[in-house]
Amino acid sequence: MQFHGSPKDRLEQLYVEETDRKLPDKIDVRTRYAFFSTLARGGKCLIQSCKDLHLSRTICYKSLHKEIADDPIEQQRFLREARVTAMLQHPNTVPVYELGRDNRGHLYFTMKLVHGYTMRELLDPQYRDRYDLTQLVEVIIQVARALEYAHAYGVIHRDIKPENILVGPFGEVLLLDWGLAKVWNREGSNQDIVPPDRDDGLEMELSITQHGKLQGTIAFMSPEQVERSPTIDARTDLYSLGVVLYEILSGQLPAQGSRVDEVIDQIIHGVPAKPSELTRWRVPKQLEALTMACLEKDPERRISSADELVRGLQQNWSERKEKSIFRN
Repeated sequence: MQFHGSPKDRLEQLYVEETDRKLPDKIDVRTRYAFFSTLARGGKCLIQSCKDLHLSRTICYKSLHKEIADDPIEQQRFLREARVTAMLQHPNTVPVYELGRDNRGHLYFTMKLVHGYTMRELLDPQYRDRYDLTQLVEVIIQVARALEYAHAYGVIHRDIKPENILVGPFGEVLLLDWGLAKVWNREGSNQDIVPPDRDDGLEMELSITQHGKLQGTIAFMSPEQVERSPTIDARTDLYSLGVVLYEILSGQLPAQGSRVDEVIDQIIHGVPAKPSELTRWRVPKQLEALTMACLEKDPERRISSADELVRGLQQNWSERKEKSIFRN
């Protein structure tokens, strides 16, 4: 699977001077990581690349922003993200290397650094006609497999969107950012470890409606997620993945609006048009049916499992198996 750009060109050749370099007799963990470079700044976290001097490799280093690094709720959420990511050892999740504290006592964890492009970049109008539908559906299948694995362990991702799907230059497909993951206690209670008003970030997002990308993020939430249903389950992730499929097929989101409250109203009450009604390109009927089944408002009428979705996507959804959705 080839993608725009050349991330392979950024890879460094291995040399014996690095592979055979001696490890110091006395190891100071505080000086293990060096040569930091910022990759991304999120609302709560800073993601950097750095050199692991012990293993002579460049890795990904994630930490909380300084202003919230001592917040106990954010610390607990950060710990959950690190451990959930580490415990879900699947080909479509990112390997975690270490969880620790820096010399100021602030939490960090390190992960495999993967060069590539997010699904959001692949769907950018500038590049969209470069990828055929078969390739994009294969990416969705890999994400669904990661969800099937996570759901088997009782973990719900709750933040499925194109920005959290990464496609690497060697065919890797990774589901990123388990920071909003939902887990249960041993008694099976649905009660979370953080206050409900900070549980899924929705309260914060509703308070800053001027930011356009917030509408986009909320547009991938299921009706039960925006309503904060206490019975939310794994099917919320299938709804969100259905929204990604819908955007692949139609180039639009099923729930739209100029304000966040309008988007939420569309999610709860709106009936989205079929993708084939929104584009001049051919939309395979079976893919359209699978997508709309993911977008059912009532979870009981929705596709019931990630495995069911994978099996549907793997079927011969087109007699001619169109090479591209972007052709008549």
